[in-house]
Amino acid sequence: MTLLNLLPLDIWSDLGGALDAIMQPIYWAISGVLVGFHWLYSRFLDPNRGITWVLSIISLTIVVRTLLIPLFVRQINSSRKMQLLGPKMKSLQEKYGTDRERLAQEQMKLYKEEGVNPFASCLPLLLQMPIFIGLFNVLNAVSNGFPLGHFFAQEPQLVTSLRSASVLGASLAGKFLPLDNGVGPNQIMAGFLILAMTATLFVTQLQMMRKNMPPESLTGPLAQQQKTMLYTFPLMYLFFGLAVPIGVMVYWFASNLWTLGQQWILIHNSPSPNTPAYVDWEARMRAKGKDPEAVLRKRLGMDRRPKPTVSADPTKVARQTPGRPTTAAPEAAKPARGADAAASASPSVQSPADASAARQKIARQQPTKGTRAARKKN
Repeated sequence: MTLLNLLPLDIWSDLGGALDAIMQPIYWAISGVLVGFHWLYSRFLDPNRGITWVLSIISLTIVVRTLLIPLFVRQINSSRKMQLLGPKMKSLQEKYGTDRERLAQEQMKLYKEEGVNPFASCLPLLLQMPIFIGLFNVLNAVSNGFPLGHFFAQEPQLVTSLRSASVLGASLAGKFLPLDNGVGPNQIMAGFLILAMTATLFVTQLQMMRKNMPPESLTGPLAQQQKTMLYTFPLMYLFFGLAVPIGVMVYWFASNLWTLGQQWILIHNSPSPNTPAYVDWEARMRAKGKDPEAVLRKRLGMDRRPKPTVSADPTKVARQTPGRPTTAAPEAAKPARGADAAASASPSVQSPADASAARQKIARQQPTKGTRAARKKN
């Protein structure tokens, strides 16, 4: 036996077990919400009918997408802030284009001044991925007869109920392939959902390109890449959907519809700057008597940064501690000499102008000739 045989080589299995342990809370929550909606709809519907499970899956999709709205809004706001900084970023690149280190420093300084985090737009996407993966895995496992999630494990009869449920003759656990008995209800329902998912994704991407993308993004290599993605991404559903259970595709189609509606609301009310949708939004804002740029900056929170206090006198500190005497106060308390002593001994009240002139006198003066002679004798 060699040393290699003693080493733990099954790293991928250990990694998969760790990821599965991390996903368990998500499986627990998703199975709980799905089972909860099924219990609710079972109060007035047959618990074993397909419509009960379809409504439960759609309700689960709505709950999850609603909870993800704050992350979506944060992602959009971060993207908008980065777009507003586009002209300033371009000027920095022109100024420090050859000095990459100085350019990075100036960019980070600009982000700090404007209150923009360049990584904030990526964080919501990373947080959403485990949830979407958990949704797919729970529905896919239950459709295949495996109780994934705490609530399905505690009530295995619900797994049997979901697998045997059907809608218009098509089983929620059925798939387009294999074609054991030719084309039947499962193939018709699966084909309809595949085409529906493909169409909704295509319309969503097309709406984004035509309404919410700047003109410079529609020309050049980037535009060709966008057009390629416009046609290739929806085609993925045509191949991916052939082996996915119908119950999972119900969730996917409902999620696509939600994305389409959410994007339409976003483009209508908060479009990206320098886009056709933004021009229409500007016209609506001006018709209401509002400044579009001020509205956008306020919505993104970019006008809430504290401004530095400016003093009326540039020689004085703008912010001072109240009640603390100034530097000139001890000098003013010193006894005056010569003519100043006589003036200070006078009972007359000084005018504000005289008082101001007196404060401007130098506190320490040169000694007189008599005092010099006295020091020499000593």
